[in-house]
Amino acid sequence: MRPPSKWTQHLGWNRTSAALMSGFVLVLLLILYIWWPLVQDYLATYDPRYPLWMQIDWLLIAIFLVMSLLITARPSLRHDLPILLTGAMGGLVIETWGTQSGLWAYFTGEAPPLWIIPAWPIASLAIDRIDRFLQNRLPQLPSTATRALYALVFGGFVVLMLPFIWPAISGSMTLAALTLCLFLILTPPDPRRALLTFAAGAALGYFLERWGTTRECWVYWTHETPPFFAVLAHGMAAVAFSRSQHALRSLANRVIAMLRPPAARENMKPD
Repeated sequence: MRPPSKWTQHLGWNRTSAALMSGFVLVLLLILYIWWPLVQDYLATYDPRYPLWMQIDWLLIAIFLVMSLLITARPSLRHDLPILLTGAMGGLVIETWGTQSGLWAYFTGEAPPLWIIPAWPIASLAIDRIDRFLQNRLPQLPSTATRALYALVFGGFVVLMLPFIWPAISGSMTLAALTLCLFLILTPPDPRRALLTFAAGAALGYFLERWGTTRECWVYWTHETPPFFAVLAHGMAAVAFSRSQHALRSLANRVIAMLRPPAARENMKPD
């Protein structure tokens, strides 16, 4: 068996990387097949009067390549499965809330479009990789400075959130979203981890929002390309997903412990 190359080791590729990349490509092919009329409409925008290289969506290609490298970097199915589940479920809830409340709309008029949901778990995996890099590489700040920075960042998020969601503030889903955000912000188990997770989500969210709004794939009620709050909302979603993943893992560990034979449970108890 050949040892892994230095390039493979540097990128963090393992056997699971190929499985994840294959699943990623399969999802994209299914989307193209099921929603082929949308692809045809996109291809119809080609104008032979201009060079092909000027009409290629380089930003989309760059996002695809970067996310491909991120999701295949040191993957683990045990670690990544909760991320995929929370990303898919959370993305469906967020898209349902936003499109049905009128805060944003897709060019297809669907509320929400099912073809956008797979993007959420894939983006969640990419954000997890950025988050892990930041957690491991950035130095610890004094606890007082961390708490002050946490209050500034998340307090600013709430200040920006209120005017953005105000047109839909009477809706039950909007009130639930606001309540959930306040709960998560006011009960941080680890302020530093929350800050870095927020930064990772917002960093990737900027490029996703920049692509989607400038291509008019989706439009916010403010018609900004993109709204600053929408970028930060990806960071808040990443924090919410991270807390959900922790709860999901804790629940799974308890269920596994309950299913173990009594003898195995006795052996696991500390002396």
